[in-house]
Amino acid sequence: MDVDTRLLRYFAAVAEETTLTGAAQRLFVSQPALTKQIRRLEDDLGVRLFTRSRSGMALTEAGRELAARVPALLDGWDEAALAVGRVARVLRLGFLDAGAVGAGLEVIAEFRRARPEWRVELRQSAWSDPSAGLARGEVDAAVVRLPFPGQERLTVLDLFAEERGVLLPARHRLADRETVEFSELWDEPFVAAGAETGAWREHWLATEERDGRPVRVGAVTSRPDEWLGAVAGGCVALAPASAARFHLHPDVVFRPVSGVSPSRVGLARHRGRTHKGALDELLGAIARRLRRS
Repeated sequence: MDVDTRLLRYFAAVAEETTLTGAAQRLFVSQPALTKQIRRLEDDLGVRLFTRSRSGMALTEAGRELAARVPALLDGWDEAALAVGRVARVLRLGFLDAGAVGAGLEVIAEFRRARPEWRVELRQSAWSDPSAGLARGEVDAAVVRLPFPGQERLTVLDLFAEERGVLLPARHRLADRETVEFSELWDEPFVAAGAETGAWREHWLATEERDGRPVRVGAVTSRPDEWLGAVAGGCVALAPASAARFHLHPDVVFRPVSGVSPSRVGLARHRGRTHKGALDELLGAIARRLRRS
């Protein structure tokens, strides 16, 4: 029987979190999508893995047997994937936006010139996965924006802070301001990430800096083009200062904002894994360059 390793990762998350809600937030998927995948795994195996109740997801006897074995299976698969990557000389680096990577792109170009036998694959993730592919085992390391749910399970190197501003429709009443007070935006419709992104969504809505005022969500998006389109259509969005350079739209303007904390950029990788040679060399060079930028 062939089983998708993604299904095993989903199963392991539900087994550890004991609730679909917690596991969905950890994996950055919607709860209905996670429920569907768990049922698919149960159908593939022909057994019930969980007993569902209001209090959460309890493992059945068959589920406990699988839960005891899955971590070793996934660790073995991840180590095999890394070994294959070393043999094939491929490094996979995830990222969310070009502004976070910044001068790291120059480092990657330098690495390619110095180590032509290695291939560096840059993989951009949608904002629905703030771990930039790490949570699902799709990349070896990632440039991320902090905070995001699940980062405590990763090794994260905090690199630098970047001020946040606001994207406004060009016709907005505040579009001509040099600086906008965040309190002036509290009643505006905001563009938000999906609810499954948890702390990531809350950070980009600045929920803790609203003096208790509720957030008005005008649109939910996961990609830059959708994000800019929602702003052009009448919403507003907090954004890192680099958005003014990397995300341009004729009907959208960027303005600095006072009253919100900065965005922090970090370099993340799986905890407890030892990477020798090329990956450590590349990540070290990226960290040094981004800290200077």
